[in-house]
Amino acid sequence: MAAAEGGGGGGGGARPDTTVQRAELGPLLATALKPGESWYLVDSRWFKQWKKYVGFDSWDMFGVGDPGLFPGPIDNSGLFGDPETQSLKEHLIDELDYVLVPTEAWNKLVTWYGCIDGQQPIVRKVVEYGLFVKHYKVEVYLLELKLCESSDPDSVISCHFSKADTVATIEKEMRKLFNIPAEKETRLWNRYMSNTYEQLSKLDSTVQDAGLYQGQVVLIEVKNEDGTWPGQHFLAKGSGFVCNSYNCRDSASLSQPGLCGLSNLGNTCFMNSALQCLSNTPPLTDYFLEDKYEAEINQNNPLGMRGEIAEAYAELIKQIWSGRQSHVAPRMFKTQVGRFAPQFSGYQQQDSQELLAFLLDGLHEDLNRVKKKPYLELKDANGRLDSEVAKEAWENHRLRNDSIIVDIFHGLFKSTLVCPKCSKVSVTFDPFCYLTLPLPLRRDRLMEVTLVYADPQHRPVQYWVVVPMMGAISDLCESLFKLSGVPAENMVVTDVYNHRFHKIFQMDEGLNHIMPKDDIFVYEVCKPSEDGSEYVTLSVYFREKTMRQSSNTSGTVLFGQPLLISVPKHKLTVDHLYSVVLEQISRYVKLPLAEEYSTPCPDKGTCNGSNGVVEGDIEEMEHQDGGQEGKEKLAEVDPCHSEGCMQIESARDLQPCKKQHFTFSLVNSSGTSEISSIVEGKILKLNAFSALAIDWDSDTRRLLFDEQEAQAFEKHGSMLQPQKKKAVVALRDCIELFTTMETLGEHDPWYCPNCKKHQQATKKFDLWSLPRILVVHLKRFSYSRYWRDKLDTVVEFPIRGLNMSEFVCDPRAGSYVYDLIAVSNHYGAMGVGHYTAYAKNKVNDKWYYFDDSSVSVASEDQIVTKAAYVLFYQRRNSEEHTAPSPPQEECDGMDTN
Repeated sequence: MAAAEGGGGGGGGARPDTTVQRAELGPLLATALKPGESWYLVDSRWFKQWKKYVGFDSWDMFGVGDPGLFPGPIDNSGLFGDPETQSLKEHLIDELDYVLVPTEAWNKLVTWYGCIDGQQPIVRKVVEYGLFVKHYKVEVYLLELKLCESSDPDSVISCHFSKADTVATIEKEMRKLFNIPAEKETRLWNRYMSNTYEQLSKLDSTVQDAGLYQGQVVLIEVKNEDGTWPGQHFLAKGSGFVCNSYNCRDSASLSQPGLCGLSNLGNTCFMNSALQCLSNTPPLTDYFLEDKYEAEINQNNPLGMRGEIAEAYAELIKQIWSGRQSHVAPRMFKTQVGRFAPQFSGYQQQDSQELLAFLLDGLHEDLNRVKKKPYLELKDANGRLDSEVAKEAWENHRLRNDSIIVDIFHGLFKSTLVCPKCSKVSVTFDPFCYLTLPLPLRRDRLMEVTLVYADPQHRPVQYWVVVPMMGAISDLCESLFKLSGVPAENMVVTDVYNHRFHKIFQMDEGLNHIMPKDDIFVYEVCKPSEDGSEYVTLSVYFREKTMRQSSNTSGTVLFGQPLLISVPKHKLTVDHLYSVVLEQISRYVKLPLAEEYSTPCPDKGTCNGSNGVVEGDIEEMEHQDGGQEGKEKLAEVDPCHSEGCMQIESARDLQPCKKQHFTFSLVNSSGTSEISSIVEGKILKLNAFSALAIDWDSDTRRLLFDEQEAQAFEKHGSMLQPQKKKAVVALRDCIELFTTMETLGEHDPWYCPNCKKHQQATKKFDLWSLPRILVVHLKRFSYSRYWRDKLDTVVEFPIRGLNMSEFVCDPRAGSYVYDLIAVSNHYGAMGVGHYTAYAKNKVNDKWYYFDDSSVSVASEDQIVTKAAYVLFYQRRNSEEHTAPSPPQEECDGMDTN
C-alpha cells in the first residue's frame, strides 16, 4: 500500500521538540506490564529511526539527535505478512522486528507523527502467565481454535482468542457462529484426537488455564429436547473420556506400554519432547516402575525439591507405561516443575534441552542418597598422574552426589589450561550430565542482492553472491564484481526499505549488520573522470503529490525505488539535475510527443521517452527491481541521451524543457520532511549523499510512467542455479571441535596461580570417561548483537554402533560403543517452532514418533534430520546394566558454552 510520508493519520503541527519527546516517552517506555492493559506493536525500523532523530539512545551523549532522520508517519508495513488483511508475519521477534509501547506512548507518537494511511494499529493485550510464579507478557500472537458442532464435527471454523479469554467467551462466540439460541443448554468439549474428548466444564477458566493450545478443536453440543445429550452417542463409539486425578483419557482398547502421547497444555511441546526421551531411557524408567525411588527420596536436601519432582515424575511414568491410556495431560507434573522453576511455569515456548537439564538435576537432588554433603577442598593436579587425579575427582563427586541420575548419566571430562606466559599447566577433572557439542559454523553466507547499473537502459539484475560469514561490505562488492564485471570501487551498497534508503553502507562495515530479510541494492556509481572535477553522490526519492492543500511532506507519498546519481559539484544546478534524472529514468518513463510538451534539447542524442517509476504502493519493487528503476521520480520531459554513467560530467548542460514534469526538494535522509526548497539557476551546495525528492502530480505519473517496465528486472544465472545442498556434518566432527584447543577470550581470562594475574590461557577439553546413557546436545542456537540464529545443519549421527572409544583419553578405559534410543527434535526458528521426539520402545525395540498427544510408528531412515537437537545413546556392553565403576567407567562430555 502507498506510504503516506509526513502526515499520515496524525498531525505534525503539535509536535513538541525532541527534548520534550524524549522526556515524555522515556518513562512511558519503561512502564511495567499489567494484566489487561493494551500495548501496541511498532516496526523496529521506524522506532529506531525515531530514537536517532530525538537522540534517545545512550550513545547520543548530548541528546541532540539527528534532525536529518525525521521518521515520518508510523509505518508498520514491514510487520504484515498480507498487506491487504494486515495480518502479522509469522515468527516475528520482540526488539528485533518490533517494539512494544503502552497505550499512552502510542497515542503521543500518533499525535506527533501520524500513521500511514490505511494502516490499522496493531494492539495486543497483556496476559498473565504462570501458576505459582506470575509472569506478564504481551500476547502478540493470538491462539487459533477450531470450532465445530457435535452434529457436524468435520466442519470447523477457525477463530482467534486471547489466552486471557474465558471458556465462557468461547461459548458465546460459538453460540453466535452456530446460531444457538440463548435458552438452549450447551456444553463444550476439547477434542484431543479423532475420538478423545474432555469436557470444558469451568466457564470462568481462562483459555490458558483450560490447557487449550494452538489448533485445538473445541466442540459444542446442544441438549436435546428430551433432556439427553448428543454426546451420549458420539462418546459411545469407543471414544475416550476424561478421568480424574491425572487428567488422563482412557482408551477403550489397551495401548502398548510406553506408547502414550502427552497433551500439549499450551506451548508445552518442549516439555513433552524431553519427557518422551527420558521415558524411553530403560534404566531410569525401570527404576521408577519398580518403585526403587521410594526408598531413596531425599526430602531434606536443601538443593532438592522435597522429593516432589521425583514423585510427580514417577506418577507420570507409571501413567505412560500402564498401557491403559493412549495419551495423558501432564498437568500435575507441569505444576510441580513450575513451582520450582519459574521459567517453566508459564505457557511460553521454552527449550527442551533446558528443561531436560533442570529435570535431571532436580531428580538427582530429590533422589540423592547423600543426606549430609561433606565439605571437600579441591586439589590441583600438581603433576600427578591423570588416573590418580581423575579417581580422586570422581570419588569426591560421589561423596556429595550419589543418585540414580549419577549412576546412569554422569561422566567425567578432563580440562587442561596452559598459561601463555609461564607455561603453568592446570589439569582438572569435572563431572558432567550431558555433552553440549558445538556445530562447525558456516564459513560463508549466500546473499541476494540487486545490482542497479549506471547505464539507464540496463534493467536491474538480481544475483546470489557468496560472501564470508564474518566479512565486510567490501567482500560483498568483490564477489559481485566477479559475477557482474562492475568494478567493486564503483559500487555503493544500500538497504532499501519503503522506497527510501534505510542505510547506505561503508566499505569497512561488517556484513553481520545485514539481516537475511533486508533488501540490498548495489548501485553502480561511476568514478570521476580524469579532468579532476569533484563529484557528489546524491540520493533521489520519488514522491507523488496528493490532493492535500499543503506544501509540506504531509501532502506527498513516497513510491518506487530511490536512485543514486553522481554529479560534478560545479554542475549542481536544477537544470542539470533535471536532465541527469530524466536520463536515468528514461527506460520506463514514456513521454508524449516532444513538440507537445517540450522543445528539443540541444544535447546529443534524442530525448528518451522511456522513463518508468515504480508505483508508490509496490513494496515488492524494493526486493525485485533494481534500485534504479523506480528510484527517481519521473525524470524530466526530455532526457537527452548520454552514453556514460550517472555522472554525465562530459555532457553539456541540457536546456530546460518547456514543461517540467517534476520539481525538486531538499529532504531528510528518509525523504519524509523537507529541509529547504531548491533555488533554480544557482549552484547548489549539497554534501555527499544529500537527499533530493522529485515530486510528481498524480496525473503526470499516471500518464507517463510505464509501471510494468519500472518493475522489470532480470535474474542472473546465479539465481537460476540450484542452490548447493546444505553441508552435512558428521557427529564426530562436532566431537572433534569440542575437544579442539582454544584460546580464552579477553573477557574470559583464567587466573594463573603462578603469575598471580589473569591470563588468556589455552584451554582444551578431553573426555575421560563416559556414562551408560550419553546425552548429546547439539548447540543449534547462536546469539549475536545483531541477530539470533538457528543452525539448521544436518548432523549425521549413527542409529547404532556409535564408537566413542577413540575420544576417551583414559588409557585404561574399556569399550564405549553406543546405540541411539531417543531424539528430541526442534522444527522452526529460534524462540518459536515445535518440538517432537523419536524414541525406541524398550518392550518391542521398535521406533516411534511422539508429537504431543499423537504417537505413530517410525522407521530408522526418518530419524536423522536437521531438526535433531538432543540425542540419547545407551552404552552397548554388559556393564550397561550395572552400577558404574570408578572414574574410567564414567565419562565426560560437558556443556561448555
